[in-house]
This record gives sequence, structure tokens and C-alpha cells, in this order.
Amino acid sequence: MKNKVVLKNGDSLPPLGIGTWKIGDEPKAEEAEIQAILTGIREGMTLIDTAEMYGDGRSERLVGKVIAQYTKNGARDDLYIVSKVLPWNAGKKKIRHSCENSLKRLGLDYVDLYLYHWIGSVPLPEVVDGLNQLQKDGLIRGWGVSNFDTDDIKELLSINGGEQCLVNQNLYNIGSRGIEYDLIDLMNNNNIALMSYCPLAQGGQQCKELRENSVIVDIANKHNATPTQIILAWNIRNGHTVAIPKSSSPAHTVENAASVNIKLTADDLQKLDKAFPPPLYKQPLDTE
Repeated sequence: MKNKVVLKNGDSLPPLGIGTWKIGDEPKAEEAEIQAILTGIREGMTLIDTAEMYGDGRSERLVGKVIAQYTKNGARDDLYIVSKVLPWNAGKKKIRHSCENSLKRLGLDYVDLYLYHWIGSVPLPEVVDGLNQLQKDGLIRGWGVSNFDTDDIKELLSINGGEQCLVNQNLYNIGSRGIEYDLIDLMNNNNIALMSYCPLAQGGQQCKELRENSVIVDIANKHNATPTQIILAWNIRNGHTVAIPKSSSPAHTVENAASVNIKLTADDLQKLDKAFPPPLYKQPLDTE
């Protein structure tokens, strides 16, 4: 997959990865979900995002099965695996145990990126020390955060070792642009990449409204694309964002992957800005 997003540690990521929230919850769907992820890998979506929270580890176990199948004929180094630690497991007495349990479920010796899932009660310097120690010990290759707002990132960067943060994962889509007000600029200025979850919205009514919006539909027709592909192409338009849409079917995965080939014009972007205006004031961080 072209147009890689390069992190400050030199890691080169595809602009589209695979989200796995709620994947692995239904045994009857397991084979289809495995095939959907394997299809994504073949299409260049080699980044897989999971978390210990997702299904109490069921998502990590399913991703582990995907990795085992893939590595029969491919190399582990082809994949970029992301997982996350829950806030109450991020203290110095628990974080290594959580990471090791995630690695067991994934069947791996290390993950490429380990994220602090959201801010909890553990002092942030302790979390940073724990993440940096995991990196020194080789259990993770790098680390980042998730659901951090502007003041959270400022606090993180004020901590010794906090500058090692590679990524901030946030909810971001064309219908939820609040982080554009000041958070994205702060991240860009400190070389912290955006990983956007729910790039197609959470599902339900908002997702339906985005796909049926007349401006998005017209632009999709112009590019001989689907509305889904236009929404994803918009999400990764700046070259600094990795979007991680979830897909439970190979067909939807192929549809998602093709969005990287769409180049939105200045006129397209202007029309989308008019239909979905960027924020004019600070907004609460959107997480659902």
C-alpha cells in the first residue's frame, strides 16, 4: 500500500489498517472475521489494531489466529500489530503482566505499538516509565496513547520520556472533526501521528447519514467510487493519519482498501468542508 505514514522512530505504516473492536465476540462469525482480516493484509492493510479490553481478550486471540495463519507463508515482520493496556492495568506493578498476557493471546514475542487506552488514575509519569521500560525490555517496539486531548498531550510532553510517544489514537471522521481545532496541530508539531478509529462513524444512524449525504454521494459518483471510499479517502487525505476501519467481511475489506487510490481534488474538499464544517471552537473529545 503506497503513501506510507512514517513515524518519528522510522516505522512506516500503511494509511489504512484494520480495527478489531467487537471482532472475536461471536464464535459463529470467527472464520469470516479471520478471512476478512487476511484479505485486508493481502490488500496492503498490514496494520492490525486490537486491545486487551476488546471482548476481554477475545479480539487478541482471534488476531493471534490470523497471525498464525498468515505466518505459515509470510513473515511476522510484514505485520504491524497494535494493542492497548487498560488504565487500571497501567501502573508499574501491572503493566508488564498485562503486556505479557496480550502477547500470549496474540502468540507473539513483541507488539509493534502499545497504547495507553485512556487516562485513568495512575500518575502519568508512572505510565510513561512503564511503557519505556517495556520498550527497553523488547516486549514492545514503540508506544503511544489513545483518547488524549490537547491538555493531555501537553502534560505527556512535559514528562521525562513522554516525547517517545509515537501515536495518539482518537475517534475522527468527517462527521466528527473536533480534534482539528487544536489537537491535530499540537500533534503534528511534536511529530505524533494520528490513528483514527471509527473513521466511518460508529455505525447506526450517523454512519447511514454519512453514506447517504448528497455531497458525498455526488463526489463518489465523480470518482467512480462508493461513499465509504470517499469518507475513508477524506480521513487519510493529509498523509499523517492512519485510519483503522473495522470490517467483518472480505468484500467490505476490499472496498475499504481501494480508498487509498482516490485523490480528492481541492474542489471536492471545499464541498466537503461546506457540508461538514471544521470546528470553530474547542469541543469535548468525542469517544463514541
